[in-house]
Amino acid sequence: MAGQSSAAIARTGNNPFLRFVAALSTLAGWCSAAMIVAAVAITCQMIFIRFVLNGSTIWQTEAVIYLAIGATLIGLPYVQRLRGHVNVDLVPLALSRRLRFALAVFTLSLSIVMVTIMLWYSYEFWHLTWERNWRSDTVWGVRLWIPYLALPVGFGLFLLQLIADMVAMLLGIEKPFGMEDV
Repeated sequence: MAGQSSAAIARTGNNPFLRFVAALSTLAGWCSAAMIVAAVAITCQMIFIRFVLNGSTIWQTEAVIYLAIGATLIGLPYVQRLRGHVNVDLVPLALSRRLRFALAVFTLSLSIVMVTIMLWYSYEFWHLTWERNWRSDTVWGVRLWIPYLALPVGFGLFLLQLIADMVAMLLGIEKPFGMEDV
């Protein structure tokens, strides 16, 4: 049986930066949800065309794949804001308040560095597709910079949410790992 998580939605206090990032993350979450709904609708349309009308489909499968991947990337900051990523509390619970704070700073810093690297390379890759006007090798021939834009946008918003989490923790608005002193 799953237990209730000790972490809740990221707190913003009255900090304008944290409130702005929270609004951006929420907007990204809504966009991600809309992309999933669009992918489901396109899948239903594709099934109707193929199996009811006995027609062929050209763009639907590729669009659904791009929408699902895009929704995953664009949804990253919203999931981080809701503390929805996998969280194992065993180590932080065993640590003192000071060590818990140090571990939180370390893990957030490491996450920020990793996501920054991902943002750098995803932007570089996206820019290459834009610059060379690459298209998919399918009948639809979509310009690849369009679906690949989800990479730098998703990682950029995720990085912003991680930085906001670090700021909130350093300012004392948020507790390390969302845990009250135990």
